[in-house]
Amino acid sequence: MFEQYFNLTRTPFSRDITEGELYSTPNISELCERLEYVARNRQFAVITGDVGTGKTTAIRKLVGSLDSNRYKVMYISDSALTPRNFYWEVLNQLGCEAKFYRGDAKRQLMRELGNLIETHRKIPVVISDEAHLLSREMLEEVRFLLNFKMDSYNPMSLILVGQSELRDVLKKQIYEAISQRIDIRYHLNPYDRQQTEEYIKRHMEYAGETRDIFTEKAVGAIYEYSAGVARKINKVCTACLIHASQRQIRLIDDHIVRMIIEEEFSW
Repeated sequence: MFEQYFNLTRTPFSRDITEGELYSTPNISELCERLEYVARNRQFAVITGDVGTGKTTAIRKLVGSLDSNRYKVMYISDSALTPRNFYWEVLNQLGCEAKFYRGDAKRQLMRELGNLIETHRKIPVVISDEAHLLSREMLEEVRFLLNFKMDSYNPMSLILVGQSELRDVLKKQIYEAISQRIDIRYHLNPYDRQQTEEYIKRHMEYAGETRDIFTEKAVGAIYEYSAGVARKINKVCTACLIHASQRQIRLIDDHIVRMIIEEEFSW
């Protein structure tokens, strides 16, 4: 479609861009370094940020950077996650058939994690996405998971990833025991104006276009609408490229951007 019109070799602003091609800010790079430290030392991290601020990008970069010979990554994204489902899912990703009862599955998981570390010399890294939706029961279970061998041994690296409200949840007194166990906390903010421009250019270059198809004022209008949220940037830029290709327009200015926002994203 618009790719052919603009002579693009790939689709910009798509979700399937490889980890090495993803745009990275200093904040995302710093976060990835911290998460690598968490993974290496079997620690507990909580990563928060508003919708579309790059949490998933950071996690993809982390997973892509970890040596599969040294780490076993288990990714869970379940908004209705219960302790029983958690144990079943992790055991399933370890290639095990989980015991039926929660207590049995928990003990089974601890044995399997110990075997992974001691026998296979691999570090288990468990990533729980959408963690802002975890129930109180599941958050309490996190405390029990980390309180292993009288709090002297971490059986895994555990990374909770969620929207900003997760920070507020963990500030509550009832979660103080969990909060005290967090080794790394990091909150991702949206891109600023310059980063938004760099993001757009990086994605267009990824698709094979080195010219500035979006004018300075167009980028300004995109930033004004998106507030630097990557997901919004992707949608507006894609809609603008489709509009431009359909009308044989080679340069996207702020008038086109504002029209697209008004017609397609104002309701």
